[in-house]
Order: sequence, then C-alpha cells, then structure tokens
Amino acid sequence: MTDALIQKSAPNDEDMKKIGQFSRREMSADEVYIFNVDLCNNDIDRDFEKFSVATLNQLAEYFVGKTGIFDHSMKAENQKARVFDAWVERVDGKKTADGDDFYTLKARAYMLKNDENRELIAEIDAGIKKEVSVSCSVEKAVCSICDTDNRHGRCEHIPGKSYGGQLCFNILSGARDAYEFSFVAVPAQREAGVTKSFENAKEKNMQDIIKSIASGDGVTLTKSEASRLNTYIEGLKDEATLGEEYKKSLSKEVVDLFKSAFPDMDSKLFSSVTAVMTAKELIGFRDGMKKSEAKTKIKPQLAQAVESKANDFSQFRI
Repeated sequence: MTDALIQKSAPNDEDMKKIGQFSRREMSADEVYIFNVDLCNNDIDRDFEKFSVATLNQLAEYFVGKTGIFDHSMKAENQKARVFDAWVERVDGKKTADGDDFYTLKARAYMLKNDENRELIAEIDAGIKKEVSVSCSVEKAVCSICDTDNRHGRCEHIPGKSYGGQLCFNILSGARDAYEFSFVAVPAQREAGVTKSFENAKEKNMQDIIKSIASGDGVTLTKSEASRLNTYIEGLKDEATLGEEYKKSLSKEVVDLFKSAFPDMDSKLFSSVTAVMTAKELIGFRDGMKKSEAKTKIKPQLAQAVESKANDFSQFRI
C-alpha cells in the first residue's frame, strides 16, 4: 500500500453484505465504487493536537455509517459516499512526532457508479482527490505539559511552543460522536487531515485570544471572536481617552501645588517632569504635597489671635 489517503479497492462478498445494512435494496458489485480511506491518526497535526489510540478505536465504531461530503458542507446534495467499515491499524516502523507508535484510523466507503459520480471516481483513481478531513466530537483536550483539560479550563502553555525541550500539544480523548468525512484540499493532519469539532465547545475568551496573538503564531478567529476583539479594542480606546484626560487634570493639579509651595521656581520645568509621570506617580506627588502643605502652613502675622477668657472667679461671688 502507498501513503495515499484514498485508494481504490475491488468489492468482495463481505463488503456487499456490510453495504446492504445501509442500502434500501440489494446492490450488485457492478453498481458501487469502493475505496479505502485513511481518516485520521495519532500523530501531532498542524493545530498541535493528536488523538489518543483509544480515541481512534472509539471513532472507528462511530464512523461506520457516516457519510462522505465536500469541505464539511452539510448539504444533502454534497453527500457522495458512505463508510461501511472502519478499523485502527498500526503502521510498522513508523513513529509519531512525539515518539509513539503510529496508528491510523482506516475505513472502507462506497459510492454509486453513475454519471453524476463519474468525474469524482476518475479524480480518485488519478490521485487528485485523496486528502480527507473528519468532523467529530471529543470530551477532553489534555495539555501534554501539565495534563490540564483545556476543554474545561485553560492552562498557561501554548500549543506549538517547547517547554524544557518538550513540545506542547493537546491530546484529544474520549470520543463522543463522529459526523462525516470530507474531501478537502489541505487537511490539518499531514497524513490524513482532521478538522475537530468539539461538541458544545466554547469560543476563545478574550484572555485566550490575546495570549494567542502574543505568541507570535498565526491566529484564526471566528467571526464572533473577531467582533468581540474589535469591541474590546474600541473599549480600550475609550478608556485610554478618559485616562489621558484624567492624567492631564492630575498633572495640572500637581503643578499648581508646586507653584504654591515654590513660587520662586520655574513651574514650566516641573511641568515637563509631570508630563512623563504615570497617573499613579502623579497621585502620589499630589497627596504628598497636600500633606506637606497642611503640616507647614504658616499663619499670617496679622491674623487675629484667639483671646483666652480670663477667669475672674465670679462664680464664687456672693
């Protein structure tokens, strides 16, 4: 066998018996076109995720009876094939990127030999249509560094980065369901391509989006995530404007206090100092100067003194 993801295969009696579980009538071998397909494997993919071998075995059961379509487009007219058998197979002498034995989820699928499918069959035979991608759901996405389940929380490790010489990736485990496989141009997995669809998966929160951007790697956002990021940025702009106005008022207040405390000094010199101070530093200067002013405040010489009332002991007079 070659490394092709889709391979033509002649039908046998066992195949026709399995196909009969899905057809409404008994089909003949001349009516169907059968091919083998490598759906997915346990290697680390382009998204820095990998299936556990146990998950592949679970998916093998789920994929039997699932349909083959194009580009994950969930339209009935895009249905072209159906999986009638699936199993997990170890590839001798081959290892995954993290050193595990290489296992692949293989399947046998069929489609009708008719005028509508003639071009697709020709493209499969010619090796043009051979990359596939699958859609499924899993329970966990466990960090390879710290074992955190990123389906239900987020750790500080970034997939694709190395920590202490160890590559970070997520291990997908606990298959819940399989939905379909698709003919695609560029699959996520180099060998068999996989597009994961986490059931009830939450979109990235803002902290995750910012962390992804800060990593310097390419970032793909959904339309909703991009909209939330834009709203977040606009909010930061508004807060920055308010912050600048507040800082200007603080700076003016500090300069006025300086002029009051040191009337003979050039206030412009101090203004240039306040211009580079942070709001926190300005608040510290303002509060400190106010306290100092209160302690050292000198009373004018002409201020009227409070007269003390002399005690004439009148209360003892008779």
